[in-house]
Amino acid sequence: MAVRKTKREIVKQLLNADIDEKDEEELLDLLIDQPISIDVDKEEEAKKTKADVVADKISEIAGSWNFIIVFVLFLLFWIIFNIIAGKNAPDAYPFILLNLLLSCISALQAPIIMMSQNRQGAKDSLRDQNDYRTDLKSELILEELHIKIEKILKEQKEIKKALEEKEVKQDEK
Repeated sequence: MAVRKTKREIVKQLLNADIDEKDEEELLDLLIDQPISIDVDKEEEAKKTKADVVADKISEIAGSWNFIIVFVLFLLFWIIFNIIAGKNAPDAYPFILLNLLLSCISALQAPIIMMSQNRQGAKDSLRDQNDYRTDLKSELILEELHIKIEKILKEQKEIKKALEEKEVKQDEK
């Protein structure tokens, strides 16, 4: 029973509230009987704004091999075209326009990817909290089952002892 009281104290600490015995019992029953886990993906999907969707899509595209291959091909085409065009090239060597273009892409792409990563971090945090609550519930249920099994075993031993005593008395008669 002392272990259970410790569990109750842990639940109190987790909730940071002064709970009387009746409310504590109801809380434990609620934790054990009610589902407490949530679908993190659905929860996050409901909170998504249009900007979040755009940031995720840009991150998804910019982080793919297709984007890298297409971008490398574009850079090679740009450089080869401007070298072949010679003095009539729109962006002759040292490719200042290309450098400006790459700087602008980097300046915009980095914060968008960081926004997407921040949202993913928040989603991971929510998932961790959900896992913690689920683990706590499982631990409480296991503790309840352990206590009930101990009680059953104790009662079984008492019944067995009573039956043996009854047999001994009948054998004596």
